Amino acid sequence: ASAFLERFAFTPEQQYTYLSKLSGGEKRRLQLLGILFKNPNFLVLDEPTNDLDLQTLQILEEFLLEFPGCLLLVSHDRYFMDKLVDHLLVFEGQGEIRDFPGNYSQFRMMSPAELALKKDAQTLPTSAPVVEKVEKPRAKMSFNEKREFEKIEQDIPRLQAEKIQLEADMSTGNLAYNELQAAADRIQVILNTLDELELRWLELSEKTA
Repeated sequence: ASAFLERFAFTPEQQYTYLSKLSGGEKRRLQLLGILFKNPNFLVLDEPTNDLDLQTLQILEEFLLEFPGCLLLVSHDRYFMDKLVDHLLVFEGQGEIRDFPGNYSQFRMMSPAELALKKDAQTLPTSAPVVEKVEKPRAKMSFNEKREFEKIEQDIPRLQAEKIQLEADMSTGNLAYNELQAAADRIQVILNTLDELELRWLELSEKTA
């Protein structure tokens, strides 16, 4: 139990602290620890990144990467999901749920035509012939759209590299509180920007074929 507490950043001295003296973040970390200590073989996590501090999130992520059981994860945090999941249940509305082998980024990178073909392959009986679809001619990129597309392809890896570096800096434990907060704020800006860029990349990539 003591080793498990240390893994979740409770030092030997802290382990004898009264619960009433723990901070809100420490209490949430202790509650999470209490669940995981029971050694479950099936975990259902609903938006786990919402109420946890960065330290607890990093510890939870490391624990789940080694978790041998089944993990069902509902989250808006695509980068948290990409590290942990290898299978998606995609809710498409009207009671329709698609089974997708892969993570969220892989799902987003597929074109609508590819997704439609996968969907058809799942619903067709094995003996049914596969009918090739005839697609309508796609609109071609304008000169400005080509330049925008090229810039996005340069910006996405640059932002991803910056995010990785910020996460590495934060994990060293050498940053002051204000520097840690600034890094966390910047990561959130990067995540929002990447979402926008990747959506635009998908739109423009439809015109490259």
